[in-house]
Amino acid sequence: MKIEIWSDVACPWCFIGKRRFEAALAAFPHRESVDVTWRSYQLDPTLPEHYDGTELEYLSSRKGIPAEQVSQMFGHVAEQAKAEGLNYRFDAVVVANSFTAHRLIQLAAAHGKQDEAKERLLSDHFEHGKDIGSRQYLASLGVELGIDPAEVDELFTTDKYADAVRFDFEEGRSLGISGVPFFVIDRKYGLSGAQPAETFTAALNQAWQEANPLVLVNSGDGEACGPDGCPV
Repeated sequence: MKIEIWSDVACPWCFIGKRRFEAALAAFPHRESVDVTWRSYQLDPTLPEHYDGTELEYLSSRKGIPAEQVSQMFGHVAEQAKAEGLNYRFDAVVVANSFTAHRLIQLAAAHGKQDEAKERLLSDHFEHGKDIGSRQYLASLGVELGIDPAEVDELFTTDKYADAVRFDFEEGRSLGISGVPFFVIDRKYGLSGAQPAETFTAALNQAWQEANPLVLVNSGDGEACGPDGCPV
């Protein structure tokens, strides 16, 4: 079973959704048969490489949301994140364009470390105040992931993986995705948002049952008990 998750590193609900999905997947009996792929998405592709201001100022001025409303939103999201074991620090978030971070995730995927890269980027951005647009930070993360520094350096000296990231953007739009996180199961089922773990569980079970229907191998005329009792 193939699950594709469109997500942005700069999306607070994407990290919460990741945790809830992981909880459902961990309890799924057929989890070893599930292939998860992270797909790129940007909430604000027009964001400069670095924004000279706080997350609150960015959402308030650039998005036109009153500061008080943004502050209330931060409180609500942080509370939801805490319930999933995450410690959001919106006051320390560094606002930066996530395009190169997505390219690093693509590079990590080529080394079998896509989920590890996604996890670190989300955690570092929302919990540790790291600059996800910084060359120094991304290069350091690449090394920590065990990727050859020369390969990581290509992210800054060439356009490697840029087309792959843009392809994810376009494919997401073609599927009608306008917000993240968005989960696609076998290109048949779609779940929008950071759903409760129970919703992910139900979707996983339904998709698995439809893809692997039970096949009756006899005529059904063997003795059995039913609502009206058992044969004697």
